[in-house]
Amino acid sequence: MKALLHFIVGFLILSPSLGELCNTEDKKVLLKIKKALHNPYHLVSWDPKTDCCTWYCVHCHDTTHRIDQLNIFSGDINGQIPPEVGDLPFLDYLVFRKLTNLTGTIPPTIAKLKNLVSLTLSWTDLSGPVPGFLSQLKNLDYLDLSFNKLSGTIPSSFSSFPKLRTLHLDRNKLTGSIPESFESFRGEVPDLFLSHNQLAGKLPVSLGKMQFRTIDLSWNRLQGDGSMLFNTQTMVIILSRNSFEFDLSKVKLPISLVWLDLSHNRIRGSLPAGLARLQLQFLNVSYNSLCGKIPDGEELGRFDSSSYFHNRCLCGAPLQPCKLK
Repeated sequence: MKALLHFIVGFLILSPSLGELCNTEDKKVLLKIKKALHNPYHLVSWDPKTDCCTWYCVHCHDTTHRIDQLNIFSGDINGQIPPEVGDLPFLDYLVFRKLTNLTGTIPPTIAKLKNLVSLTLSWTDLSGPVPGFLSQLKNLDYLDLSFNKLSGTIPSSFSSFPKLRTLHLDRNKLTGSIPESFESFRGEVPDLFLSHNQLAGKLPVSLGKMQFRTIDLSWNRLQGDGSMLFNTQTMVIILSRNSFEFDLSKVKLPISLVWLDLSHNRIRGSLPAGLARLQLQFLNVSYNSLCGKIPDGEELGRFDSSSYFHNRCLCGAPLQPCKLK
């Protein structure tokens, strides 16, 4: 009996792969990815002699043991996103983030990842267009392509995601206008982050039909009317550093609003009285053409003059007192 036990123990020692949970095909793909990235020290734990479910930046499903998460971030990694990432069919979470030497374009093979729920390719040196083929990822809930060097226009197909709840395209070099297709999202209206690009033109009028909870269009070249973005569910509106022109006094502010930045535009009129009833965490209407008295209210009293200055004739605390007529 002891001899048999010694044989089994010795066999397991000599054959560690028998105790390995990682799928062999997934392991081969990961090793190809490592090679394509020039075998960086960041992935030193990716040793073919060990179980890939224990590797850094990798996660295996608890029951199937297939690779379901690949999270490569904050490392000294050079090269392009390896096309082999598309050969991990059970991925639902893919991240390449804070890799400033990651270059090239977004590979089409990512569209093969039909189970993908979250895709983050941000804070890299990726360039080229925002690829329309990403809209083939019908299970995508979160898409973050921010802080890159992506150029061109926003694909109109991005309104066809049936499950998307958050879309980050901010901090790129995108041009053109906001697609007309964004007037009708196939699924839930996502939180939309398009700031720090070179987007231009007027907003589609029917964009006002969309119940955006959060929308950030700041630091672009947009113009015209932006008042249609205020709706009953809006919580965050950031339109600063554009050329929007509308009468703020005619805007009905939703009670849900907690963050409002309209600074550095051409907005006219006066501040709505309803502003004082909101539970705002942030407010900035500076550098516009607003006039009239700042509404009284304890909530608005929390904001200093920098929230209001450089307007045409706004007055009242915390600015100069209004002149008596």
